[in-house]
Amino acid sequence: MMKNILVTGGAGFIGSHVVRLLVNKYSNYNIINLDNLTYAGNLENLNDIENKPNYSFVKADICDYDKICAVFSEYNIDSVIHLAAESHVDRSIKDPFSFAKTNIMGTLSLLEAAKNIWNNDFDNKLFYHISTDEVYGSLGDEGYFTEKTAYDPHSPYSASKASSDHFVRSFSDTYGLPIVVSNCSNNYGSFQFPEKLIPLFINNICKSKPLPVYGKGENIRDWLFVNDHARAIDLIFHNGSKGDTYNIGGFNEWKNIDLIKVLIKTVDKFLGRKEGESEKLITFVTDRAGHDYRYAIDSTKLKNELGWEPSLQFEEGIEHTVKWYLENQDWINNVTSGEYQKYYKEMYK
Repeated sequence: MMKNILVTGGAGFIGSHVVRLLVNKYSNYNIINLDNLTYAGNLENLNDIENKPNYSFVKADICDYDKICAVFSEYNIDSVIHLAAESHVDRSIKDPFSFAKTNIMGTLSLLEAAKNIWNNDFDNKLFYHISTDEVYGSLGDEGYFTEKTAYDPHSPYSASKASSDHFVRSFSDTYGLPIVVSNCSNNYGSFQFPEKLIPLFINNICKSKPLPVYGKGENIRDWLFVNDHARAIDLIFHNGSKGDTYNIGGFNEWKNIDLIKVLIKTVDKFLGRKEGESEKLITFVTDRAGHDYRYAIDSTKLKNELGWEPSLQFEEGIEHTVKWYLENQDWINNVTSGEYQKYYKEMYK
């Protein structure tokens, strides 16, 4: 079946992996990548598929309702995979308004466009909303987030994502819009903007710059290889139950400080340095306000219903990731110039 899929945020980290997978895997699908190309959106992420006949790019803000409606009409959009979002907790603490605007009002703009343009003809239509495990709040030493876990967001970022999730489900309940939602754990891999922990630290280790660690580095996260996340999105899009929610996790829990030491060991090895040499770069900084202690996703439902499970364990995925960043220094240099450097100094001084 021919499909016209609008992928929002398709020039970003996760979005570019999803766009690439769909474009290469489904030649009978038209993939329309809509991205506003803010600081983390980068068309260099998609150089390898930009000339494919089933790929199109549209620069637009998801908050621009009239433009979104025009895109729906021009490309006869029948499906949405909504990834566009402000996603960095530190930024949300500094500027919560931007997160409310993009994550809440932008999602509402897309929902309204889908509802009105599709005009109650919902056959073979789908609005797929990608969310985060951070909406669930924080865990203690035991337990896991499931699809039934109550929402308890603790940062402006997670609050804005929780609100957008509620809007998506409300459009299903109120208007009958066919939706599906997934909540994922922390992603890592190629093309991630280096404000996030793993690419930031790889870059800093290479340049022998300080490694800013919040608190004592005791916070625990569940890490998901981005290619595995893209595969999960593909499965859920095609086979997930309408109106349902799926959690996507890597089954890879790591304390931040232990993860950082794995990064140091891996980067030092690739650079021919003495093992652990760069541990001297670790610099403990004041803990983040409202810092959640532990996230851990239970992906059992996704495995049992759709047969998905991670393809890589963390150490293997980290080797792939470190190697990519070391081999793509031009990409790193391009995205770490100018305004990013000002932001970095402000956040981690």
